[in-house]
Amino acid sequence: AKEIFGGERNTTNNIMELTAAIKALEAIKTTDIPIQMYIDSAYVVNGMNEWIHGWIKKGWKKSNKKPVENKELWIRLNELRNVQSSVEFVKVKGHDGIELNELADTLANKGMDELR
Repeated sequence: AKEIFGGERNTTNNIMELTAAIKALEAIKTTDIPIQMYIDSAYVVNGMNEWIHGWIKKGWKKSNKKPVENKELWIRLNELRNVQSSVEFVKVKGHDGIELNELADTLANKGMDELR
């Protein structure tokens, strides 16, 4: 298994959740294997499984006509998904003892620690 992590100053949780998904897909060097991404962020999972289709149709506007936040990150994540043969975004409960999700949390904290 390959472990990647990082951090940024002056950011938001949503930006970092999107960035983590982007970096994970960027690290995959093949496009012909099915990918399942287990993510504890409902924001990312719902965005990629549901909301993004409407956003694209509406010119990156939400149902309230306001612009989609973090549009560039959503576009990049969608581009990366589209070059793969299959990407499934699966919601998991955070901080619930799921081994790899706990590892992801540990790596996220390591990324933040390196900024300090």
